[in-house]
Amino acid sequence: MNIFVIPAFNEELNVPRLLADLEGRPELWQGGYVILVDDGSTDGTVAAARAHVGDLPLVVVPQIRNQGPGRAFDRGFKMALELCDDDDFVITMESDTTSDLNALTAMLEEARGGADVVLASLCEGAELVNVARHRRALSHAASFVIRRGSGLDARTVSSFFRVYRSGALRKAYGVHGDDLIREPGFACKAEILIKLDRLGAEIAEVPVSVDWSSREGESKLRVLPTMRGYARVMARQATAKGRAV
Repeated sequence: MNIFVIPAFNEELNVPRLLADLEGRPELWQGGYVILVDDGSTDGTVAAARAHVGDLPLVVVPQIRNQGPGRAFDRGFKMALELCDDDDFVITMESDTTSDLNALTAMLEEARGGADVVLASLCEGAELVNVARHRRALSHAASFVIRRGSGLDARTVSSFFRVYRSGALRKAYGVHGDDLIREPGFACKAEILIKLDRLGAEIAEVPVSVDWSSREGESKLRVLPTMRGYARVMARQATAKGRAV
């Protein structure tokens, strides 16, 4: 079974297109669920999601105020783990249509082959297309610093687009509890990856390019808060280095 966990914040223009794309790919979700966690949107994101018509097994989870993707992922993961077995998969992705669903077949093949986490990665020729220069710089810098500081062997650490084995997430929550995701912002993805790696999770990467021209509206990522988030993640992991977790 596959369960999608998708955080959304002010994506009224993009969510209907994302859900329509998923609707047309039943092989990805049949027997599972799509959990869209609205992170306190002030536009019509929730209404747009609830207006979707079709067979897609959609669960819309509204949060009253904006708390950041870390809190949205945490809530979505906890819901997903109540619904699935250890060998099922939790798929996370952006709600703005920049996650290429065509890549999921290869990502799921890696997961079925034994990987605990599969990353949509800028490796082996994959590239950022139509992405602002400051976003490119932040992505490259974050990956470099996280790899050097944590010893993590992964090219891309910040993308939302991933496949997790449910058992790996359940194990991580068993060890860390509510502290698994301490970062509320975009740095949460690096935090999760580091903690899973330290618990022995097998990490695989699939080359996936990202084209920002597919989305409507502006990115919700803010550079300075995100940089501060990465700094906190690295400070905490440096303190914990050498311990089991």
